[in-house]
Amino acid sequence: MEFWNDTYRLLAQYKKVALLYVVQSKGSSPGRQGFKMIVAPGQDMSGSIGGGIMEHKFVELSRSLLKGNNALPKPFIRHQVHRDDASEKSGMICSGEQTIAFYFLQHEDLIWLKKLLSALKSNEKHVLRLTSDRINLLKKDLAAPFMFKDMQSSSGWEYEEQVGFKEAIYIIGGGHVGLALSQLMRNLGFYVVVMDDREDLNTLTENSHAHQTSVIAYSEIHKHVPEGKNVYVVIASFGYRTDKVVLKQLLGKKYKYLGMMGSEEKVKRLFDEMKKEGATEAQLSIVHSPIGIRIKSKTPEEIAVSIAAEIIAVKNGGI
Repeated sequence: MEFWNDTYRLLAQYKKVALLYVVQSKGSSPGRQGFKMIVAPGQDMSGSIGGGIMEHKFVELSRSLLKGNNALPKPFIRHQVHRDDASEKSGMICSGEQTIAFYFLQHEDLIWLKKLLSALKSNEKHVLRLTSDRINLLKKDLAAPFMFKDMQSSSGWEYEEQVGFKEAIYIIGGGHVGLALSQLMRNLGFYVVVMDDREDLNTLTENSHAHQTSVIAYSEIHKHVPEGKNVYVVIASFGYRTDKVVLKQLLGKKYKYLGMMGSEEKVKRLFDEMKKEGATEAQLSIVHSPIGIRIKSKTPEEIAVSIAAEIIAVKNGGI
């Protein structure tokens, strides 16, 4: 969301900017599909298409095309191959390929950018559609995060990207760990929801990192945490009993990740109780608990890092 905020701000300031978009990537390309950056006529820019000499070259090209009062060029693409023997070599030694689309935005593009920012704020699913002549924002869902079609016969292309937050994390417990984890997960591109059953909890009311905060009864937590393949849940409530109330309602539901804070002794005792009450070993085995990667973390910030690392590993297929 920060990138699109920067895009809106720079376009409003300069009246014209260049949007560079990696619409296709292969191999070990430094800029993966979906990477993007905005380049203003001055020195301002935001985002990245992979860095290095290739990015520098394209930034300078964009600025040269934005200079003066000449008509802005129509959208075009550049194909870069990151190998020494390539005819369109990028100057980088990594092995891979990128296709980068160049768009030159003008003041009227603020209209769709405003709609995009509104959709992001409310976490509505939209698709950004880039073609060889325009950018559209469509209210629909994609089967995949990115789709690129190069129609060589007609010298055109189509690229669609699901915009909005692809992953959401629900943090049950708005204390110091919840606050620290909120900041990390927001910076990692997650939609962050924090819930607690305590009113006037300063670490919840002052949490500016979460997209949503709320005070709810833990006995009704199942109504507030939806299932989903991109939903991550962290249980970090005030104590043992509230953790159990929450876990009993969420156990057996379909999440990408379900983790719970606690010492090994506490977790064993809680799991033993739940098995006596009907929970199965298979259900409990999917709970990441004690939560986080083992890094001997002590402070809330260190604990948050260990949790975030485990979530990233799950998201990227490492666990």
